Amino acid sequence: MSRRDPMVRMQHMLDHAREAVDLLGDMTEQNLGRNRVIQLAVTRLVEIVGEAASRVPDEVRDRYPQIPWRQAVGMRHILAHGYDQLDYEILHDTVRNSLPPLIDQLAAILSDS
Repeated sequence: MSRRDPMVRMQHMLDHAREAVDLLGDMTEQNLGRNRVIQLAVTRLVEIVGEAASRVPDEVRDRYPQIPWRQAVGMRHILAHGYDQLDYEILHDTVRNSLPPLIDQLAAILSDS
């Protein structure tokens, strides 16, 4: 498979989402706010999820409407361009509540392909 293959991009999304969830573990919002290394790592992992999502062609995105493409790409833009106003409560919520369903959806799609 080529690195440009949309399934490879979706695998990147899955891998980095899983890693973000694993890295956050049971860390609270307050602990995330105090741990600069974890902040940086989780921020980067979520950015990569969004960047990979942005590189999946529209026709492939249309086949998988259950994936929140726009939200993933939007979060990437917020993290990359709004670095000076990053809200770790939102980042924590994204990793804790939005990534697990995304992981399940991507795993199901990739296991079928």
